[in-house]
Amino acid sequence: MEYEAVIGLEVHVQLNTRTKMFCGCKNEYGGAQNTHLCPVCLGLPGALPVPNQTAIEKTILTGLMLGCHIAPRCKFDRKNYFYADMPKNYQISQYDQPLCLGGEVKLHTLAFPKDVQKEPQALAGKSIRLTRIHLEEDVAKSSHYETQSGIDFNRAGTPLMEIVSEADISTPEEAFAYLSALKQILIYGGVSDADMEKGQMRCDVNVSVRPVGQKEFGTKVEVKNVNSISAVRRALRYEIDRQIENAKGNVPQKQETRRWDDPKGQTTPMRSKEQAHDYRYFPDPDILPLRTDIGSPSLLETAKAALPELPEAKKARLTATYGLSDYHSSVLAAEVGLSLYYEKAAAGAKNKAVVANYLINEYLAVASAEDEVPVPPEYFAELANLFDEGKINNRQAKEVLGFMLAEKKAPGVLVKEKGMEQVSDTGALEKICDEAIAANPRGVADYKAGKTAAVNAIKGFVMKATKGQANPKVIDEILVRKLAAL
Repeated sequence: MEYEAVIGLEVHVQLNTRTKMFCGCKNEYGGAQNTHLCPVCLGLPGALPVPNQTAIEKTILTGLMLGCHIAPRCKFDRKNYFYADMPKNYQISQYDQPLCLGGEVKLHTLAFPKDVQKEPQALAGKSIRLTRIHLEEDVAKSSHYETQSGIDFNRAGTPLMEIVSEADISTPEEAFAYLSALKQILIYGGVSDADMEKGQMRCDVNVSVRPVGQKEFGTKVEVKNVNSISAVRRALRYEIDRQIENAKGNVPQKQETRRWDDPKGQTTPMRSKEQAHDYRYFPDPDILPLRTDIGSPSLLETAKAALPELPEAKKARLTATYGLSDYHSSVLAAEVGLSLYYEKAAAGAKNKAVVANYLINEYLAVASAEDEVPVPPEYFAELANLFDEGKINNRQAKEVLGFMLAEKKAPGVLVKEKGMEQVSDTGALEKICDEAIAANPRGVADYKAGKTAAVNAIKGFVMKATKGQANPKVIDEILVRKLAAL
């Protein structure tokens, strides 16, 4: 019997607001422990929470970017439970009236892991439906030592969006693509840095398996402690294989929460999970319901005004405006900073596609899209123009690019300093071409016999004689003309 996986993801995203969700304490990563505190985020009796308007607007903006329905009215609820990092015995969250409902995340080719981007199962264009996006407060951060634990309340009260997907994900690779595409949109909107290493984007994985063709879901397992997008893929691979092995061996699968141990590459039991939690939600009596559609401007209008050009729209514009290939536009649109850098560079270049080629195929080959390019964008425009004008050939352009990144000097300066300017003087090249023809009688005979590729041997003589600085295009023209006249 063949089995298939059914996967849903719950993604928690910290919003990059200046202050916390319900108080005026500083929202900052990496501050000295327990220094950004007040009675509200400590949950002391009598403290009154006040919702952060910017956090609400950023959540609405996220919903708009993902095609959600924005609720005209929503409210905050108390979710009652006790953890060591939530000592007031409840979390302020949203239950039956969240800010955003529905929506989707569209998967695209470059969001998939590189090793499967060219494979048929990389289903670019598939959309993963969203159930909801709600806004809540984050808990404190616990650190565990050999004999004791410590709690840092700086994180307590940080605005936290929970983005819940439908169980539309079928493979670990689709889960990877979903998280990559979602992270890209969050960064485009400026709502979060979504740095998983800093806990700004965290993921709980829900996965079950069922026989292919069966409509009913299998028994769900939740996997926690997954701290990177690639780790989500690894955890799912392991857990799916484990559950399929159990199913084939008639081992009952119980609903449970498991922990992902990345160094060991396996999930381990954390706790059994009841079919349904009773969090005893009720409306928070300290916070009035919110209206997103009234006011001047309303919360919804403010969020709409902040809508950015999203990746797919940017990709289409780059292709149409600069004549780029679909691949080049996709790579550039994948990162906000890289696309902005490219457009500044392209502004001063005659051939916009050459700039994209050097930036993507040469620079990104030794760096990553997330790195800040260490030279002004005008340098790439100048490099492209030197090549386009025939002052340097492609091999020389790559060498200049290396020097440019290492020495932080303009390409024109480097070409003069390194003596790399291409020889395009037809008078000088005519003489060297005559010498090349005389020194390669066999190549000339082959060319005359119809073997046009034989001209490359003669061309190689010229390049060697000029130490690689002859203009290949000019050489071709001279050699073809002279050989035709023989």
